[in-house]
Amino acid sequence: MDPHSAICSQLHLEEALNLVDSKSLPAQQLITELSHETPEKLTKEMRKLQTLSLPSHHEIQIKDLHPESIEKILLKTYEANARDFQTLLAMPGVGAKTLRALALIAEITYGTPASWKDSAQFSFAHGGKDGHPYPVDRSVYDQTIAILRRTVERARVEKSVKDNALRRLRAHTY
Repeated sequence: MDPHSAICSQLHLEEALNLVDSKSLPAQQLITELSHETPEKLTKEMRKLQTLSLPSHHEIQIKDLHPESIEKILLKTYEANARDFQTLLAMPGVGAKTLRALALIAEITYGTPASWKDSAQFSFAHGGKDGHPYPVDRSVYDQTIAILRRTVERARVEKSVKDNALRRLRAHTY
C-alpha cells in the first residue's frame, strides 16, 4: 500500500508524516484501534502528552495537539467504528490534525511509530504540493503539452497504448 512512486511535489521535506507507507502498517492498525476508543480516553491521553518534554528533534510537536478541537471528530470515529485504516481516512472530518494526534499517541504511548519518509519524488511543472496551481503562461502550458505529445508519439509502445495516451492528452488542450 505504499504511495505511488511518482508522487510529485515542489516541496520535498526531510521528514513528513507518511501514514500510507508500508512501514506505517502497525501504526495504521493501532490508529484504527485508537479511533474505537472513547473521545474522553483519547483527549485525556493527549493532555498527558502535553505535559511531556519531547526532544526538539521530535517530528510531532506537543504544541500541535489540541484535544478540545478534535474531540468532536473523535466522537464520530468512535461511533463509526471504522473497520480499517482506509475507512477511517475516508471519514468526513478526519484530517491531518486528527491523524497527527493519533499518530503521536500511537508512538509515545504505545511505542508504534509511523513512517516519516516524504513520499514526494518529483516536482510539479505547473502546481504545488498543496494542490494549488501556479499562474501559468498559456504559451508555457501549450509548449509542455506539445513536448508530451511528441514524447508519446515517439514512444515505443503498442498503438492502443499510444492512442489512449494521446486521447487523454487532447483532453487537456484548448
